[in-house]
Amino acid sequence: MNEQTLSMRLERVAAHVPRGARLADIGSDHGYLPVALMRRGAIACAVAGELALTPFAAAERSVRENGLEQLITVRLANGLAAIEPSDGITAISLCGMGGETIRDILDSGKARLSGHERLILQPNGGEQPLRQWLMENDYRILSEEVLRENRFDYEIIVAERTGPVTYSAEELYFGPLQMQSRSPAFLAKWQRLLRQRHKTLASFTQAKQTVPEEKRQAVARQIQWITALLA
Repeated sequence: MNEQTLSMRLERVAAHVPRGARLADIGSDHGYLPVALMRRGAIACAVAGELALTPFAAAERSVRENGLEQLITVRLANGLAAIEPSDGITAISLCGMGGETIRDILDSGKARLSGHERLILQPNGGEQPLRQWLMENDYRILSEEVLRENRFDYEIIVAERTGPVTYSAEELYFGPLQMQSRSPAFLAKWQRLLRQRHKTLASFTQAKQTVPEEKRQAVARQIQWITALLA
Protein backbone atom coordinates (compact mmCIF):
# COMPACT_ATOMS: atom_id res chain seq x y z
CA MET A 1 0.00 0.00 0.00
CA ASN A 2 1.15 3.56 -0.76
CA GLU A 3 -0.35 6.95 -1.66
CA GLN A 4 -1.13 5.68 -5.17
CA THR A 5 -2.53 2.25 -4.24
CA LEU A 6 -4.61 2.34 -1.07
CA SER A 7 -5.70 -0.85 0.69
CA MET A 8 -9.28 -1.95 0.00
CA ARG A 9 -10.18 -0.73 3.50
CA LEU A 10 -8.79 2.79 2.92
CA GLU A 11 -10.33 2.89 -0.58
CA ARG A 12 -13.75 2.38 1.01
CA VAL A 13 -13.01 5.09 3.59
CA ALA A 14 -11.92 7.41 0.75
CA ALA A 15 -15.24 6.79 -1.02
CA HIS A 16 -17.12 8.34 1.93
CA VAL A 17 -15.06 11.56 2.03
CA PRO A 18 -17.24 14.25 0.37
CA ARG A 19 -15.78 15.75 -2.80
CA GLY A 20 -14.03 19.06 -2.08
CA ALA A 21 -13.85 18.33 1.66
CA ARG A 22 -11.36 19.91 4.02
CA LEU A 23 -10.21 16.69 5.65
CA ALA A 24 -8.58 15.97 9.02
CA ASP A 25 -7.11 12.47 9.00
CA ILE A 26 -6.38 11.67 12.64
CA GLY A 27 -3.85 8.90 13.26
CA SER A 28 -2.77 9.38 9.67
CA ASP A 29 0.19 6.99 9.84
CA HIS A 30 2.04 7.52 6.51
CA GLY A 31 -0.49 10.12 5.36
CA TYR A 32 -1.54 7.81 2.51
CA LEU A 33 -5.25 8.69 2.67
CA PRO A 34 -4.99 12.51 2.45
CA VAL A 35 -2.14 12.30 -0.11
CA ALA A 36 -4.11 9.87 -2.32
CA LEU A 37 -7.26 12.03 -2.15
CA MET A 38 -5.28 15.19 -2.91
CA ARG A 39 -3.52 13.55 -5.87
CA ARG A 40 -6.95 12.64 -7.26
CA GLY A 41 -8.19 16.21 -6.82
CA ALA A 42 -10.93 14.86 -4.54
CA ILE A 43 -10.37 17.20 -1.55
CA ALA A 44 -9.57 20.90 -1.11
CA CYS A 45 -6.95 20.54 1.63
CA ALA A 46 -6.07 18.29 4.56
CA VAL A 47 -4.54 18.02 8.00
CA ALA A 48 -2.69 14.79 8.82
CA GLY A 49 -2.53 14.37 12.60
CA GLU A 50 -0.17 11.89 14.22
CA LEU A 51 0.72 11.28 17.86
CA ALA A 52 3.90 9.21 17.38
CA LEU A 53 7.16 10.60 15.93
CA THR A 54 7.92 7.78 13.46
CA PRO A 55 4.58 7.88 11.58
CA PHE A 56 4.59 11.70 11.83
CA ALA A 57 7.96 11.73 10.00
CA ALA A 58 6.62 9.18 7.46
CA ALA A 59 3.56 11.38 6.77
CA GLU A 60 5.78 14.46 6.35
CA ARG A 61 7.89 12.51 3.86
CA SER A 62 4.82 11.35 1.85
CA VAL A 63 3.53 14.92 1.65
CA ARG A 64 6.95 16.31 0.68
CA GLU A 65 7.66 13.65 -1.96
CA ASN A 66 4.31 14.41 -3.60
CA GLY A 67 4.90 18.18 -3.51
CA LEU A 68 1.77 18.79 -1.44
CA GLU A 69 3.22 20.86 1.44
CA GLN A 70 0.97 23.82 0.52
CA LEU A 71 -2.19 21.69 0.68
CA ILE A 72 -1.58 19.11 3.44
CA THR A 73 -0.43 20.16 6.90
CA VAL A 74 1.16 17.42 9.01
CA ARG A 75 0.86 18.01 12.76
CA LEU A 76 2.32 16.16 15.73
CA ALA A 77 -0.62 16.21 18.14
CA ASN A 78 -2.82 14.05 20.34
CA GLY A 79 -6.13 13.23 18.63
CA LEU A 80 -8.32 16.16 17.63
CA ALA A 81 -5.74 18.61 19.03
CA ALA A 82 -4.33 18.42 15.48
CA ILE A 83 -7.32 20.52 14.32
CA GLU A 84 -7.24 24.33 14.48
CA PRO A 85 -10.45 26.41 14.09
CA SER A 86 -8.85 28.18 11.10
CA ASP A 87 -8.63 24.83 9.24
CA GLY A 88 -12.38 24.92 8.56
CA ILE A 89 -12.51 21.11 8.64
CA THR A 90 -15.59 19.53 7.02
CA ALA A 91 -14.68 15.84 7.33
CA ILE A 92 -12.72 13.83 9.91
CA SER A 93 -11.40 10.32 9.32
CA LEU A 94 -10.23 8.03 12.13
CA CYS A 95 -9.06 4.66 10.87
CA GLY A 96 -7.30 1.52 12.02
CA MET A 97 -7.70 1.76 15.79
CA GLY A 98 -10.10 0.21 18.30
CA GLY A 99 -13.62 1.59 18.56
CA GLU A 100 -13.05 2.53 22.22
CA THR A 101 -9.92 4.48 21.22
CA ILE A 102 -11.84 6.34 18.48
CA ARG A 103 -14.63 7.07 20.98
CA ASP A 104 -12.12 8.43 23.52
CA ILE A 105 -10.43 10.63 20.88
CA LEU A 106 -13.81 12.09 19.85
CA ASP A 107 -14.89 12.55 23.45
CA SER A 108 -11.72 14.22 24.72
CA GLY A 109 -11.58 16.42 21.60
CA LYS A 110 -15.27 17.43 21.64
CA ALA A 111 -14.35 21.12 21.90
CA ARG A 112 -12.63 20.85 18.48
CA LEU A 113 -15.79 19.57 16.77
CA SER A 114 -18.03 22.17 15.14
CA GLY A 115 -20.81 19.60 14.76
CA HIS A 116 -20.93 20.22 11.00
CA GLU A 117 -18.24 17.71 10.03
CA ARG A 118 -18.83 14.29 8.56
CA LEU A 119 -17.17 11.58 10.66
CA ILE A 120 -15.73 8.65 8.69
CA LEU A 121 -14.73 6.00 11.21
CA GLN A 122 -13.05 2.65 10.62
CA PRO A 123 -12.76 0.87 13.97
CA ASN A 124 -10.86 -2.40 14.40
CA GLY A 125 -13.46 -3.93 16.74
CA GLY A 126 -15.27 -2.12 19.56
CA GLU A 127 -17.99 -0.80 17.24
CA GLN A 128 -20.70 -1.01 19.92
CA PRO A 129 -19.24 1.57 22.37
CA LEU A 130 -18.42 3.83 19.41
CA ARG A 131 -22.03 3.74 18.17
CA GLN A 132 -23.17 4.39 21.75
CA TRP A 133 -21.06 7.59 21.82
CA LEU A 134 -22.42 8.69 18.44
CA MET A 135 -26.00 8.22 19.66
CA GLU A 136 -25.36 10.02 22.97
CA ASN A 137 -23.84 12.96 21.08
CA ASP A 138 -26.64 13.32 18.52
CA TYR A 139 -24.79 11.77 15.57
CA ARG A 140 -26.92 9.81 13.12
CA ILE A 141 -25.30 6.91 11.29
CA LEU A 142 -25.65 7.62 7.55
CA SER A 143 -23.76 4.67 6.15
CA GLU A 144 -22.17 1.45 7.41
CA GLU A 145 -20.38 -1.38 5.74
CA VAL A 146 -18.37 -4.50 6.55
CA LEU A 147 -15.46 -5.65 4.43
CA ARG A 148 -13.01 -8.48 4.81
CA GLU A 149 -9.35 -7.93 4.01
CA ASN A 150 -6.36 -10.10 4.96
CA ARG A 151 -8.61 -12.40 7.02
CA PHE A 152 -9.89 -9.52 9.16
CA ASP A 153 -13.39 -8.03 9.24
CA TYR A 154 -13.42 -4.24 9.12
CA GLU A 155 -16.37 -1.91 9.62
CA ILE A 156 -16.75 1.61 8.28
CA ILE A 157 -19.22 3.90 10.04
CA VAL A 158 -20.16 7.30 8.59
CA ALA A 159 -22.04 9.74 10.82
CA GLU A 160 -23.16 13.37 11.00
CA ARG A 161 -24.68 15.35 13.84
CA THR A 162 -28.36 15.78 13.05
CA GLY A 163 -30.00 16.04 16.48
CA PRO A 164 -31.28 13.40 18.93
CA VAL A 165 -31.30 9.83 17.62
CA THR A 166 -32.18 6.57 19.37
CA TYR A 167 -30.82 3.10 18.61
CA SER A 168 -31.82 -0.14 20.33
CA ALA A 169 -29.26 -2.30 22.15
CA GLU A 170 -29.20 -4.69 19.15
CA GLU A 171 -28.74 -1.82 16.69
CA LEU A 172 -25.78 -0.55 18.72
CA TYR A 173 -24.33 -4.06 18.69
CA PHE A 174 -24.81 -4.92 14.99
CA GLY A 175 -25.24 -1.49 13.39
CA PRO A 176 -28.73 -0.16 12.53
CA LEU A 177 -28.15 0.04 8.77
CA GLN A 178 -26.24 -3.25 8.63
CA MET A 179 -29.23 -5.01 10.19
CA GLN A 180 -31.39 -3.73 7.35
CA SER A 181 -29.03 -4.30 4.42
CA ARG A 182 -27.69 -7.69 5.65
CA SER A 183 -24.82 -7.76 3.15
CA PRO A 184 -23.03 -11.10 2.52
CA ALA A 185 -19.86 -9.74 4.24
CA PHE A 186 -21.93 -8.69 7.28
CA LEU A 187 -23.68 -12.07 7.58
CA ALA A 188 -20.39 -13.97 7.12
CA LYS A 189 -18.78 -11.88 9.87
CA TRP A 190 -21.54 -12.73 12.35
CA GLN A 191 -21.54 -16.42 11.41
CA ARG A 192 -17.83 -16.46 12.33
CA LEU A 193 -18.49 -14.54 15.55
CA LEU A 194 -21.34 -16.88 16.51
CA ARG A 195 -18.94 -19.85 16.35
CA GLN A 196 -16.47 -17.88 18.51
CA ARG A 197 -19.13 -17.00 21.09
CA HIS A 198 -20.19 -20.67 21.36
CA LYS A 199 -16.55 -21.63 21.98
CA THR A 200 -16.24 -18.88 24.61
CA LEU A 201 -19.35 -20.11 26.43
CA ALA A 202 -18.06 -23.71 26.31
CA SER A 203 -14.69 -22.60 27.73
CA PHE A 204 -16.52 -20.87 30.61
CA THR A 205 -18.16 -24.21 31.47
CA GLN A 206 -14.77 -25.97 31.51
CA ALA A 207 -12.93 -23.17 33.32
CA LYS A 208 -11.27 -24.11 36.61
CA GLN A 209 -12.02 -20.69 38.12
CA THR A 210 -15.63 -19.58 38.25
CA VAL A 211 -16.51 -17.08 35.56
CA PRO A 212 -18.65 -14.15 36.82
CA GLU A 213 -22.32 -14.85 36.07
CA GLU A 214 -22.64 -11.39 34.50
CA LYS A 215 -19.96 -12.26 31.93
CA ARG A 216 -21.58 -15.61 31.15
CA GLN A 217 -24.98 -13.97 30.70
CA ALA A 218 -23.53 -11.30 28.40
CA VAL A 219 -22.08 -13.96 26.05
CA ALA A 220 -25.31 -16.00 26.20
CA ARG A 221 -27.29 -12.86 25.29
CA GLN A 222 -24.95 -12.15 22.34
CA ILE A 223 -25.43 -15.73 21.11
CA GLN A 224 -29.20 -15.23 21.33
CA TRP A 225 -29.02 -11.97 19.35
CA ILE A 226 -26.70 -13.35 16.65
CA THR A 227 -28.79 -16.52 16.25
CA ALA A 228 -31.95 -14.40 15.82
CA LEU A 229 -30.15 -12.12 13.34
CA LEU A 230 -29.01 -15.05 11.20
CA ALA A 231 -32.29 -16.99 11.41
